[in-house]
Amino acid sequence: MNALIISAVFGVVMMFSGILLKNKSSIRAVAIAGVLVLLSVNIAEMFSGPLLSVSVDGMMRFDRFALFFNTIVFVCTLIYFLLSGRDMEKVGVEYAEYFALIFFILAGTVMVASFTSLLILFLGIEIISIPLYILTGSDKKNLKSNEASLKYFLMGAFSTGLMLMGIALIYGSTGTFDTALMKIGTQSPDLPAIAGMLLLLFSMSFKVSAAPFHFWTPDVYDGAPTVFTSFMATIVKVSVFIGFIRLFDEAFGKLHGTWQLWVAVISALTLLIGNITAVFQQSVKRMLAYSSISQAGFMMLALFAMNSTAKEGILIYALAYSLASIAIFSVLVRMSDYTFEGFNGLARQQPLVAAVVTICILSLAGIPLTAGFLSKFYMLNAVMLTGKYLWLVIFAVLMAAVSAYYYFRVIQAMYFKDGNATIEAGTGFKVLLVVVAALIILVGTFPSNILYWLYF
Repeated sequence: MNALIISAVFGVVMMFSGILLKNKSSIRAVAIAGVLVLLSVNIAEMFSGPLLSVSVDGMMRFDRFALFFNTIVFVCTLIYFLLSGRDMEKVGVEYAEYFALIFFILAGTVMVASFTSLLILFLGIEIISIPLYILTGSDKKNLKSNEASLKYFLMGAFSTGLMLMGIALIYGSTGTFDTALMKIGTQSPDLPAIAGMLLLLFSMSFKVSAAPFHFWTPDVYDGAPTVFTSFMATIVKVSVFIGFIRLFDEAFGKLHGTWQLWVAVISALTLLIGNITAVFQQSVKRMLAYSSISQAGFMMLALFAMNSTAKEGILIYALAYSLASIAIFSVLVRMSDYTFEGFNGLARQQPLVAAVVTICILSLAGIPLTAGFLSKFYMLNAVMLTGKYLWLVIFAVLMAAVSAYYYFRVIQAMYFKDGNATIEAGTGFKVLLVVVAALIILVGTFPSNILYWLYF
């Protein structure tokens, strides 16, 4: 609860810092300090309870799962600020407001991770989405950014309508917004409840860019300023996934057999479309956009399985995917050429940066000894433990093999092609990249050290 209050307060603080502080490094320092405060308060709540006690019974529940996920989000946001905070200056003059919007988004992620009422879920999703519409179009002089923002807004409004209709149908059927009191499936569910569940499934699938509701993703991710695409494709995506899993576990868990086939089809379709279309991309940024769709397909496997292994796996996946993608985007935003040819010869110009990018690429591809391999293993193992639809496991492995092709194109360009790839990389930036690479390897090698905080 404390993280929700403090993130909202820091959003307001960052708005005023744009007036009071003229030095951009000072604004950035305040934002980094804010994330450190959020992280410290959230960890303190995990150990000793909230500092400020506010009754939210029937609305939110800050259990260990939610608090642990909040910790992952704040750690990844801290790394994002340290790696890419300076690059936000290039987008526009409203530097402090960018940080303010991100803090408001963090407030929404806390709500989505801990809701027990459909009203809080809706509010959390909208608090996440509305600032993203602004950040997407923040490069006002770029027509692609304006187009992406408008497209994102229109499609987001449509999916919000589906969500509201689904919530209305479920309320009409159960008479409550509380997921613990709905008891859908304990008796023969009526048609409005099933229709509401499907509408929520489709709406949430849109929010996480799962096929066939993914069409907005490549254009929005490609058109948005790269520094904000990094945040959208990682922290925002995994936050909505946690809410997705929490919703179907608590509200529709009794109907698991009813919607399991739907989720399996959506997951397989997402893996197929995301990976096949990524193969044909010539822009690394657009390839990463389609890659994020394929990663969503893997994360959908946790929703399909809905067991303890899946819940552990989605937390590892959130950390592994976010760390690797944030690091790659932080390098990409400092390059002038976003095509694969733009990476030609990077290993000769910046060997340390190329090595870190390689580790991140290997993690996204799911190569052993990286966090990405472990997270994919958890997803596949969770599906196998259900004893159903083993074809889905085989298909996911085949799609992971396909993904290795387009991921390794980046490594091939860096190490085996001649070119003059250039990047602005200072000592501090390189040290942070090495830290991220070390975390990816540590999580992939010693996952028990991470999951310990979920159960201690």
